[in-house]
Amino acid sequence: MPEPTVDTVRETVPEAPPLAEASVSVQGDTDGLAVMKPVPRITIHAFCEQPGTGSAIQRAGEDRRLAKAHLTVHMGGIPGAIEHYQQTATPNLIMVETRVGGPELFNQLGALAEVCDAGTKVVVIGHMNDVSLYREMIRQGVNEYLVAPLRPIGVIEAISRLYIDPDAPPIGRTIAFIGAKGGTGSSTIAHNVGWCISSGMDEDVVITDMDLPFGTAGLDFNQDPAQGIADALTAPERLDDVLLDRLLVKCTERLSLFAAPAVLDRDFEMDAESCESVLEIVREGVPCVIVDLPHVWAPWTKKVLLAADEIVITATPDLASLRNAKNILDLTRQARPNDNPAHIVLNQVGMPKRPEIPVKDFAEAVGSEATLVLPFNPGLFGTAANNGQMIEELEPKGKTAEGFRFLSQQLCGRESRAPKAAKSSLFSFLSRKG
Repeated sequence: MPEPTVDTVRETVPEAPPLAEASVSVQGDTDGLAVMKPVPRITIHAFCEQPGTGSAIQRAGEDRRLAKAHLTVHMGGIPGAIEHYQQTATPNLIMVETRVGGPELFNQLGALAEVCDAGTKVVVIGHMNDVSLYREMIRQGVNEYLVAPLRPIGVIEAISRLYIDPDAPPIGRTIAFIGAKGGTGSSTIAHNVGWCISSGMDEDVVITDMDLPFGTAGLDFNQDPAQGIADALTAPERLDDVLLDRLLVKCTERLSLFAAPAVLDRDFEMDAESCESVLEIVREGVPCVIVDLPHVWAPWTKKVLLAADEIVITATPDLASLRNAKNILDLTRQARPNDNPAHIVLNQVGMPKRPEIPVKDFAEAVGSEATLVLPFNPGLFGTAANNGQMIEELEPKGKTAEGFRFLSQQLCGRESRAPKAAKSSLFSFLSRKG
């Protein structure tokens, strides 16, 4: 497993001498805190050894600057965190308290890194004001070191420095979904993947429906918003985190919709710059942004697709889908040589009386194996659509829900720690070739 990432690293040690290698801040220094933006919608887990530490972190979580974050405090320190994440995906930020030092501490940190997902940040709370210890922890991949006893304002400052650096990139990752042709089910798959990420990985998700006249996100989640993404696209310069909160429709604690108006009495002029601007603002406050693209090819569609962190192409096993999927794959490979290749989802496989291209032949023709193969199941998908439900709500233990969870894990770069289901000719979890 990859070690936790090292981004903005600052030492928070009372009365410590300045270091040439790192910036030093004293815990409790409130300069600039009053004008700091709220911490984004991240998930924070704290594993403490002392009740006082847990109390300080809990009080920090009640501050207005952490109002959007999801904070949970546990006891058990580093060993407790290691045990907890053996079978559970790690959050955006882990805070761990320890009273040990030397080789024992670094053995524990190494074991923690083994269970950490890529992108997880780690803050260590120690009881030793030791510069050499701090330097070694930074070298090992720790993002921040705080010295106990903690004060809530120091905790807020430490978290803020990790996520509100004006020079840092947005925290959110964009996952763009597009159909190889109309009717492949791309929107349905996008919405179900967004649901799985929000419900199974403890991440806040915003689903952005970019099909302004015909978008189905509102229908799929049984919502009828009065405002949505069209209002943001018409005046992107006005969009900020306050207006964004008003325009989003909250479906669950962690899932929100940036819904399309789905009306035909308005003319929608889409341009690449407005789309890029709106999506950047959404990414600044949400860890995962699902972009549901319509099956149209325009400059703005191409730009949004190629700028995404991950791309999912939904196809059906027919000739038109094969040709279009190959064209999109070839374009993304050429334009994004240093990014992950696009994922292929082969949908509606096994439709009765329809001649189909076999899964193996489809993969050979497009030059990429399918990440997920979904069988034709009109009863399940039709019931979910009519009820305004997701597949995981309707049939959580079924193969289709399991497939959506698998795809979600692949897109978020997290390993599945649960045993994978057996493969079959109609429903396969196929590892992509890099």
